[in-house]
Amino acid sequence: MTHTATRAGIAIDAKLAEFLENEVLAPLGRDQGTFWQGFAALLAEFAPRNRALLAKRDELQAKIDAWHVERRGKPLDQGEYQAFLRDIGYLVPEPGDFTIGTQNVDPEIATMAGPQLVVPVLNARFLLNAANARWGSLYDAFYGTDALDAPPARPGGYDEARGAAVIARGREFLDQALPLADGRSWTDIEGDHDGELADESQYVGKTDKGLMFRNNGLHIEVVFDRESPIGRTDKAGIADINCEAALTTICDCEDSVAAVDGEDKLLAYTNWLGVIRGDLEDTFEKGGKTLTRKLAGDKIYTDHDGNQHSVPGRSLLFVRNVGHLMTNPAIHLADGSEVPEGIMDAVFTSAIGALDVEGHAKYGNSRHGSIYIVKPKMHGPEECAFTNDLFDAVEDLLGLPRNTIKVGVMDEERRTSANLGACIEAVKDRVVFINTGFLDRTGDEIHTSMQAGPMIRKGEMKSSKWLTAYEKRNVGIGLKHGLSGKAQIGKGMWAAPDLMGQMMVEKIGHLKAGANTAWVPSPTAATLHALHYHQADVFEIQKGLGEIPPLDELLAIPLAQGANWSEDELRQELDNNAQGLLGYVVRWVDQGVGCSKVPDINDVGLMEDRATLRISSQHMANWLLHGVVTEDQVMDSMRRMAAKVDAQNAGDPAYEPLVGNEDGPAFRAACDLVFKGVAQPSGYTEPLLHSWRQVKKAS
Repeated sequence: MTHTATRAGIAIDAKLAEFLENEVLAPLGRDQGTFWQGFAALLAEFAPRNRALLAKRDELQAKIDAWHVERRGKPLDQGEYQAFLRDIGYLVPEPGDFTIGTQNVDPEIATMAGPQLVVPVLNARFLLNAANARWGSLYDAFYGTDALDAPPARPGGYDEARGAAVIARGREFLDQALPLADGRSWTDIEGDHDGELADESQYVGKTDKGLMFRNNGLHIEVVFDRESPIGRTDKAGIADINCEAALTTICDCEDSVAAVDGEDKLLAYTNWLGVIRGDLEDTFEKGGKTLTRKLAGDKIYTDHDGNQHSVPGRSLLFVRNVGHLMTNPAIHLADGSEVPEGIMDAVFTSAIGALDVEGHAKYGNSRHGSIYIVKPKMHGPEECAFTNDLFDAVEDLLGLPRNTIKVGVMDEERRTSANLGACIEAVKDRVVFINTGFLDRTGDEIHTSMQAGPMIRKGEMKSSKWLTAYEKRNVGIGLKHGLSGKAQIGKGMWAAPDLMGQMMVEKIGHLKAGANTAWVPSPTAATLHALHYHQADVFEIQKGLGEIPPLDELLAIPLAQGANWSEDELRQELDNNAQGLLGYVVRWVDQGVGCSKVPDINDVGLMEDRATLRISSQHMANWLLHGVVTEDQVMDSMRRMAAKVDAQNAGDPAYEPLVGNEDGPAFRAACDLVFKGVAQPSGYTEPLLHSWRQVKKAS
């Protein structure tokens, strides 16, 4: 039974209230009575505005649905279509010329380019791993992955042949990133003083382990240690190459977590507090040993003149709040309704961030006095303006200077993509990030045009006209409004953590497209992806970009014109979607795991979160709506894929089988996501997932 406390007329989970008062407000020196009165007033103003924005979404969708039903079967005329979208307020006028005015942005965001991690805030161990992924061993990253073009390591201890291949690849990297004078190679040197750089400005100093260099803004530490097992056999005594890797990490309260009540939110905020305050620890068993993980300290080096400097040992941290849609039972307003969870997140995560801004942190996160919040799933400039106003109010509530709270705008909803310039203008003095996300954006693409007709197969979406335009427009519009050198322009996740060789071939494409950050699935992936930023200077690339494809291309609906799929093709598509749904839902609903490596239908492990469900469920719902498949065909795929998912999870002692348990919350949630998919707001999965997770927790 959850105990509640009453504060200024609002009912709040008692443990959550005590946490905020004792762990956050007291160290900040804020008066509790004043805070709660201010919070209640903020809720009274912004909760109704939040509800009105959600009603606007439904109103627009109903008009779009009716428009498509009336014209179903007719070719889409873009002129007529866009005139209609402008008439209903879905499309707004392009803003005039403006440049973002964001100030006090840390260099990891504004002037450096490098990998970005996203980590579920509920998992302390993962959170610490990600925060510490600012630095990674290149030797370890190559030795343990298929990114190294060499035979895999032999079992039973260190494989010297593979080790030699790792060292050779490391020298190749040093020759590329830190070329020596007179054409010499790093393979020729015999010690830390043997060899001059072609560009001596790349040398920054000496560390306790070796030498520190910098290339394209990223640091490289070459470790010289003739006492270590690796350095002892190396001609130069090089024991490792440490690369500056994940410059930024997003601590995620949204898509990668399953947080449905006050208990879950308390854990989220406690972990966020731990990494901000600098004292988060996690103790666990590994290899028969008890290990304790903590945050890493800074790296210290001494320059030519004997002066000491530090390089951060940890990623700069964002926190991703939830979007505008969901409410949470952790707090009930004076009228008895649940609190909009995004408003609660804004207040709680910012209050915790204020501890950093006001000097109550062991290490410090922002060196420029900023709190960084990523805001997902906003639909258009009205909702961005709402977030801007909300952050103003949170700053006033906490007594923070204006625009202390910075915002990252996820460009993952169709109305935001179509009005991106106006969205950026709405947050122009606090925006530090725009990012594309293929899966959520595709889910909204399908749902927005659900009534227009059956969509192309899911795998064909990546080569569709709208997606190409979407990715290019995001970069072009960001550059047009001055984000280069002031904010991040990001690209989405490489989902396959075991396919690092393929990542090393393909992901440099994100840099060539103009992204100065891109998401990776693990600290190891961050270390490897960092090599791309040594190969390419993104800020130079951005100078040659700026194309903004026309709206006609962005709004080209990916309908399957004249498709005549075979029974095998239909079954393959349904199986692929059903397996992905079930494989993820069993962990979300049954185990409360919001992000993990889930085997796909081909048994390839992919990092999955709710966005995966959104596209799969919406695609199946679309084909059902238009008679491409029947309910019986969907259920046949669900049942067969349940057996496959059971087999894939056979080694998990906590796993609850799906076969024979069709009345269980997990299987019923997966079915609801499809059969009720047309009716879900914007095609989101959260309402159904939260409902079934609460059923599971109650049982």
